[in-house]
Amino acid sequence: MTTEQPAIPANEKPLWGAVFSMALGVFGLVTAEFLPASLLTPMSASLGVTEGMTGQTVTVTAIFALLTSFCSAIATRRIDRRWVMLAFTAMLIVSNLLVAFAPDLSFILAARVLLGIAIGGFWTLAAATAMRLVPEAMIPRALSIVFSGVSVATIVAAPMGSYFGQLLGWRNVFVAASFIGLLALGWQMAALPRMPPNPLSKASSLFALMKRPGMQTVLLAIILIFSGHFAFFTYLRPFLESVTGVGVNELSMILLGFGVANFAGTLIAGILLERNLYLTLTGMPLAMGVLGVALVGLGSAPISDAVLVALWGMAFGAMPVGWSTWITRTMPEEAESGGGLLVAAIQLAITIGAAAGGMIFNTSGVKGVFMGSTLALLIATLVIFTALRPESTTACDADSD
Repeated sequence: MTTEQPAIPANEKPLWGAVFSMALGVFGLVTAEFLPASLLTPMSASLGVTEGMTGQTVTVTAIFALLTSFCSAIATRRIDRRWVMLAFTAMLIVSNLLVAFAPDLSFILAARVLLGIAIGGFWTLAAATAMRLVPEAMIPRALSIVFSGVSVATIVAAPMGSYFGQLLGWRNVFVAASFIGLLALGWQMAALPRMPPNPLSKASSLFALMKRPGMQTVLLAIILIFSGHFAFFTYLRPFLESVTGVGVNELSMILLGFGVANFAGTLIAGILLERNLYLTLTGMPLAMGVLGVALVGLGSAPISDAVLVALWGMAFGAMPVGWSTWITRTMPEEAESGGGLLVAAIQLAITIGAAAGGMIFNTSGVKGVFMGSTLALLIATLVIFTALRPESTTACDADSD
């Protein structure tokens, strides 16, 4: 696949304050998305419904995030991007407040629809917005900062939500989450510049983008990578408990190590991608596949398994940043629609990974899930190696050769 020149000129001087304000917005969105998972028991008891029904607050958010990814770029194509991003952050605040003061579950589900729209829209436009805030060579670094908000939220959202839910009540946790959104909104209002729609940029439909040469092959690789990861991560706890044989305290430390390493990997990815996009996109899923084989082979070795799980988290940290960078470099004139396509592919991969992982788990156990994840990642590596020729990316890369 060939690269094209940017349709939207980047800033000659990097606006790092604006980039970090977007990272805080991402942190607020991801934290709010998964808060119900850590507050399931008190929420269901307070609302008088089952935990299974309360868990649908996460499901409805994901569904509307997926639906929004299909249309947000086209629906907002005539609006200044600054106001669009501010609107999505405002939706985050309103959604959290509505949940905090909701009288029943139906009201909460409606409020979470608003959050899903904010998440799908923000993620769709994130890469295209970041590429207008910094010089072209610094886009991978800017994206790594934005995506670091996901890693931080992954580390702190569940334990902090559970702790403060017990201390202050689950409704006050959502009030606190709205203050995070308010802080992000204030920072974005101060830092984000005006970004009027560029007449050279295109807002193609996701289906039109899928018809581009080689795009379907790349989407296959992305779906394989994220499906493999989420199947692995969904059944990581059963593996560590039943195969590695760790207790609750050791499990918590291993998961914390995974989150910290994932955060580090997200930041390191910016440097690696600036040097060589192709090698990073090829090397990280290969590393994850090898780590999966090692985990299954080592069996009950807690220290080794902890290191391998952390390395997996670090390698995966490069994937969202890497594929967002690939979109900004291969289709800069359609980066917003491309971002929507990436969000849709990842959401589909999460669904596939969870469903396939469950079926494999029921027939072959947790080791079977890990081997299935490894197979998906190794196939993805082969697909990327053959589909993305190095000469297609080195024109954009600052190769160290």
